[in-house]
Amino acid sequence: MTDTIVPVTSADLDAAEVSWFSALCSDDYRFLGVPDGELRSSWDHCRDIGLEAERQGFRNILAPSSYQVGQDTLSYVAAMAPLTKAINFLAAIRCGEMQPIMLARTVATLDHMLQGRLTLNVISSDFPGEKADSAFRYRRSHEVVEILRQAWTRDEINFAGEVYDFKGVSTDPAKPYQTGGPLLYFGGYSPDALELCGAQCDVYLMWPETQDVLAQRMQDVHARAEAHGRTLDYGLRVHMIVRDTEAEAKEYAEHIASKLDDEYGKLIRDRAHDSISLGVAHQARARELADQFGYTEPGLWTGIGRARSGCGAALVGSTDQIMSKIETYQKMGIRSFIFSGYPHLDECRHFGEKVMPHLKTCSLPQAYGRVPTTTPQTPLGAGPRR
Repeated sequence: MTDTIVPVTSADLDAAEVSWFSALCSDDYRFLGVPDGELRSSWDHCRDIGLEAERQGFRNILAPSSYQVGQDTLSYVAAMAPLTKAINFLAAIRCGEMQPIMLARTVATLDHMLQGRLTLNVISSDFPGEKADSAFRYRRSHEVVEILRQAWTRDEINFAGEVYDFKGVSTDPAKPYQTGGPLLYFGGYSPDALELCGAQCDVYLMWPETQDVLAQRMQDVHARAEAHGRTLDYGLRVHMIVRDTEAEAKEYAEHIASKLDDEYGKLIRDRAHDSISLGVAHQARARELADQFGYTEPGLWTGIGRARSGCGAALVGSTDQIMSKIETYQKMGIRSFIFSGYPHLDECRHFGEKVMPHLKTCSLPQAYGRVPTTTPQTPLGAGPRR
């Protein structure tokens, strides 16, 4: 394992943004791959997950996006705005799905409703009924993000590209609450994806792999950002199983996978729009390299990926072991964590009670001066983003 630390803009930040996940995309189980009507992707259930995450002190919550199995992400975030006071929302946006100037206005409205508690997860996947070339999708995303940036920081939008062409469009309706607009989070593995992130985004999100692989990926992304005169921060999206002892945690991992039919698990994976992406292929490769119990390194269990696309592994261990893992990731330069567990409400409480009291947390938008210091969370120092 490499011990190389990747330079980041928040090197002086001794806290982490610790986030949870709301199961908008029909991704909640008591037993992996076994549908449970009480855990279906309903407004009531996903609302309760968000409210519980705020009670437990999480600083952000990922609101994912999927057409086939999901609720609308931005509608969910809008509905949660008046119900919450402190937690941020990481809303997934599929670039090109909405006309970009209208998207800029929608995001600005949400940002004001949340008084700056908004972050965005930039996605470049196909739309329902679409099969577009990967390189084209990322070029389209480049254009969308550039238009968003103009809408949030300039008086007019003037843009001429392959997909979009706008001249002299006023940005008055699209000015967000946060200076410069919400932070942009992004995850992707192809060269085109790394180029988009390095040129345009703020936080590079990774799915769980061994620490040496994560470190190399961070170095690759850093190189792309450096070529544009920029620096990024890094995040890890991973599932979580924490118990009083390692044995109890491993027993629970076996328990939630005990009723999984692998053929049905494959159907679950294949229905996602990102099911053939390079990132998903890396998660599948990790499962292939795991030991007979599904572990690729101590405490990293790949069994989750048997029943879902995307993030396919969990940290499994006692409170001390989980704390040690998180501290190791922080030393590598990771500043943002998005955790989840099955079922999401129960595991939100488990993690909240067992681990959150031992973590120093922050809100990245506040840490970078994106929102006024009078908001409920205390800002922590970090240099300006470039």
